[in-house]
Amino acid sequence: MGLLQSITQTFWTPLVWLPPNTTWDDIAPGSRPDVNHADYRDLIWPLPMAVAVILLRYTLERFWLAPIGKSLGIRSSRPKKAATNPILEAAYTKKSRLNHKTLVALTKQVDLTERQIERWWRLRRAQDKPSTLIKFCENSWRCIYYTYSFMYGVIVLWDKPWFWDIKNCWYGYPHQSVESGIWWYYMISMSFYWSLTASQFLDVKRKDFWQMFIHHVVTLLLLALSWVCNLHRVGSLVLVVHDCADIFLEGTKIMKYANYQKVCDTMLVIFTIVWIITRLGYYPRIIYSSSVEAPRILPMFPAYYIFNSLLILLLVLHIIWTYFILQVAYTAFKAGQMEGDVRSSTSEISDSSETSRAVANGTSKRKKTPSTPGTPKLESELKSKSKAN
Repeated sequence: MGLLQSITQTFWTPLVWLPPNTTWDDIAPGSRPDVNHADYRDLIWPLPMAVAVILLRYTLERFWLAPIGKSLGIRSSRPKKAATNPILEAAYTKKSRLNHKTLVALTKQVDLTERQIERWWRLRRAQDKPSTLIKFCENSWRCIYYTYSFMYGVIVLWDKPWFWDIKNCWYGYPHQSVESGIWWYYMISMSFYWSLTASQFLDVKRKDFWQMFIHHVVTLLLLALSWVCNLHRVGSLVLVVHDCADIFLEGTKIMKYANYQKVCDTMLVIFTIVWIITRLGYYPRIIYSSSVEAPRILPMFPAYYIFNSLLILLLVLHIIWTYFILQVAYTAFKAGQMEGDVRSSTSEISDSSETSRAVANGTSKRKKTPSTPGTPKLESELKSKSKAN
């Protein structure tokens, strides 16, 4: 116990995480009557809230989104199941991609020809893919959340001085009060990412399972650290910037599954424009403030360089993602329409995506755009929130 306490104290040394001459007691709740500091103990709240988010998601998908999808003619049927074969199943579990060496070895173990094994393998891989209706429901749920989160973030931040002048993120730091609106914004955002992390184990397992899992964990870690270090002002700006474009990304996929091709193409254009404005327009302004304006206002400390480096890294990923987005959009409209399954990450960090949603939205891993005109896989090109994210 003494060793663990010593390691904890060393890790959380204020020399790393706080400005010079500042201790954890200085920013503890109640330390100053005029400031309502962030309380690290509040980070426990997103866990039970995530359970509520998961229940809300599955309730909406089952009783509202799925009926809507079926009414639009979206297929809910799953592909034919592969015949039970323990030897092939064991080989598939070990490695889902079938190469010639494995194929030849399997023909010696089972009473099947190479063609029959290949057919079994295709059926087995198809079983791991969610139906179009399931993807429609998942994307609709994320679209609903991102729409809510962006609107709520704008409403909460509208009267905040740092929303209009980013330099206010640094004035008075670390003694900055956390208002109730910002508290809920952070807690709900973290509960959403906790729900994504947990629901990955309940949903149909995707090929980007571990990339998205790492994205969600990193996003949660960065949100938690920014909360502990009282960097909630710049954190709230990063959140609202990353939520905006994801609304239209999810909307694009929804329209594709519903076979509204013209609306899908329009949404893709809107998504591309909003992405460029928010990720390459407003977000670099945040980077400029954190890199140039912040050092002029407050003394620097090691944690500042850690967070700012991650923000800059995220901007680099945005530039890379923008290249792929423009490439996919160009290919799609050159062919006359966008085809194929689409799914973001976000993230990535990635996104997330996935993201980053928040500060580390998604992973930069990409697949090559198919060479066949008119069939770009936007899912593979835009993995990360990410998300974000």
